[in-house]
Amino acid sequence: MTLKEPLPVAPATDDARAGQPHRATAWPEARAAAVRAGASARVGRAPLGVPLGQALGQVLAEPLLALTDLPPFDTSAMDGWAVAGPGPWTVRAEGAVLAGQTSAAVAADGEAVRIATGARVPAGTTAVVRTEHSRTEHSHEHSSNARSRTEDALLHPLREVVPGQDIRPRGQECRAGDELLPAGTVVTPAVLGLAAAAGYDELPVPPRPRVEILVLGDELLTAGLPHDGLIRDALGPMLGPWLTALGADVLATRRIGDDAEELYAAVAGSAADLVLTTGGTAAGPVDHVHGVLDKAGATLLVDGVKVRPGHPMLLARLAAEPARPEPTGPGPARPEPTPSEPARPPRVRHLVGLPGNPLAAVSGLLTLAQPLLAALAAPAGAAAEAAAPPRVPVQDEVHGHPYDTRLVPVVRRGGRAVPLRYNGPAMLRGIAAADGLAVVPPGGARPGQELDVLDLPWPAAEGAVPAQGACFT
Repeated sequence: MTLKEPLPVAPATDDARAGQPHRATAWPEARAAAVRAGASARVGRAPLGVPLGQALGQVLAEPLLALTDLPPFDTSAMDGWAVAGPGPWTVRAEGAVLAGQTSAAVAADGEAVRIATGARVPAGTTAVVRTEHSRTEHSHEHSSNARSRTEDALLHPLREVVPGQDIRPRGQECRAGDELLPAGTVVTPAVLGLAAAAGYDELPVPPRPRVEILVLGDELLTAGLPHDGLIRDALGPMLGPWLTALGADVLATRRIGDDAEELYAAVAGSAADLVLTTGGTAAGPVDHVHGVLDKAGATLLVDGVKVRPGHPMLLARLAAEPARPEPTGPGPARPEPTPSEPARPPRVRHLVGLPGNPLAAVSGLLTLAQPLLAALAAPAGAAAEAAAPPRVPVQDEVHGHPYDTRLVPVVRRGGRAVPLRYNGPAMLRGIAAADGLAVVPPGGARPGQELDVLDLPWPAAEGAVPAQGACFT
């Protein structure tokens, strides 16, 4: 794609470009703006029906309503005897009532029939007597004809029999239409079991946000050792799996040189809900992100954040485009709505510009991309606010920035957050060993002070503090 005019240079607004650190957005306000952006993009996104086997770990987009009574009929809770009326009972000669069988048997007073756990109890059953709570005896009756003799079995209870005992009545757990779980519930194995019991073959879940990653820079290598001013791309291998762990559908990770025209074409032509760029957000000679956003008609929502590392990060709303049908799996796309169908709102897309330094990019990912994706993937009607991170006392004194928030890698040990070394903006050694990032307020924190800790989207490490040690610089 060739541009017919030079890309404009956006006016400097953050500390890196203007030398005025207080003009950037405060860190809590930047995260709140990202949440609002995700919530706005959620409007009009219809839930997807996902087979039970594929829904684990996702959230319910709608309340889970029972499609049937549970249990759907009166069932036996134990192996034993279905009895009618007071005992002792005459044992019916026919075979037992088994689970899964359709039986038209009707229990008459004074009768007992063998029954299995989960079997539908015969009509007229008073109670189920457990096998171990009963005994049988046989009696012999002679008719007037000496050659005719019948043998009856009598069932005697060993304990008091209470009407309804060991019978699970229809609807004991729920009635059809009852709300079993609210929207927003995480789909666990137990939720899958409940959904299956309630009659579901698939579950309604929000569509996964689609993300495209654009790794920018002529200086990046994809293989081999750094040489001649070239360095390895650390963000390309890291961001895709990280975003997948956050619940996103990563469409592609593309590497683009320091070329404004190529970047504009990639941003304007992306089908993603969120475009994530790395580098190019400051005001250097090859930093083209601001100019590309201006040319694309984007609206800057956050342009620089008062956080270290990562202050040149940004968030923009891209120009709206008509809504595309949500993907429904293999096969042709759904046709466009007919004139009689209600028009869907335009699809809202965003761009998060991460700084190029690795730890600074992680800071931008957790500050802007993670809350935006969480809000975008939330069920309709969910509150548009970021989940409060856990607060953990910090073990050591934390040196702070005079007026900016700091995000520092920590591990949790003994109920405390232990800060790690190697927390410079270009370093990944600290975050690779961390459980999370501590949110350090301007001015720093004293030992024992509780700080918010942003958890990483994978299980926390266990064991001893890494050999790199705990130390703030």
